[in-house]
Amino acid sequence: MYAGIDLGGTNIAAGLVDENGKIVIKDSVPAGAKRPSGEIIADMANLVKKLAKEYGIEMSELSSIGIGSPGLIDSDNGIVLQIANLNLANVNLAEEMEKLTGVKTYVGNDANCAAYAEHLYGASSGANFSVMVTLGTGIGGGIILKNKVYTGHRFGAGEIGHLIIAAGGKKCGCGRRGCFEAYASASGLINMTKHKAIDNPASLLNSIPINEINGKTAFDFAKQGDHASQEVVDEYINYLAIGIGDLLRILYPDVIVIGGGISKEGENLLVPLRKKLREEVAFDYETEIVAAKLGNDAGIVGAAMLEKTVL
Repeated sequence: MYAGIDLGGTNIAAGLVDENGKIVIKDSVPAGAKRPSGEIIADMANLVKKLAKEYGIEMSELSSIGIGSPGLIDSDNGIVLQIANLNLANVNLAEEMEKLTGVKTYVGNDANCAAYAEHLYGASSGANFSVMVTLGTGIGGGIILKNKVYTGHRFGAGEIGHLIIAAGGKKCGCGRRGCFEAYASASGLINMTKHKAIDNPASLLNSIPINEINGKTAFDFAKQGDHASQEVVDEYINYLAIGIGDLLRILYPDVIVIGGGISKEGENLLVPLRKKLREEVAFDYETEIVAAKLGNDAGIVGAAMLEKTVL
């Protein structure tokens, strides 16, 4: 049995995972992002202990604990090198967790963990070379090469959200302009939808308060025939195709997995995306473009299985 922790800025989610990648029990607690690191680590340890007790096993029966954390992670040593929103920079997370739990602990980047879970048990299972693109508040990425997570020099690979797709374009949270995630993240889609609503007062987009617009809104109203909403969907898919097209040209994997909340649109997203990619990419590629299968559980499962890979 393994324990996996998906550490986020809002919540800490954890689960016990069996040899087949099945979560047998899970729970979460608020992250309390601004707290001292020791309090956050103690909460992670206590959450795993709670799950073990509820499932009826001793902590010594856990093979390992895996933590998927945002930021730049030295996965060889379990150290969080850089992180936004949580007070864990330069903390040896693995060492501190081992002190509190007595269980060998591994730490990896959260997007890499999700990609690894999809590789083992999800949409890219069986693929030799895959890339996962997670469309959330930002855009995360994970690269799997020959059953291993590719992290590059100093563990910095996979930051695909900061590919430039529009030089001099919208300002990104990283400070640069024109980043992929400024346009194709869920946040980018929501901002695009809100601007379209303001510019088109007769659109169905204005049938709900502007602060209730989310990543599904434009897709939902486009299905009802709303012209302005369809324009948002088309523009969004165009930006998504530019960024994914660049990944395809550079990496040419067997499979590109689309994750995050927007991926729940399924073929409603993927059919026009594949069509746009055919126009965007100047060769007849064979890469499959598929939706993630594991949903929000991918982070827990991938973290739990960190001992099975060399990051």
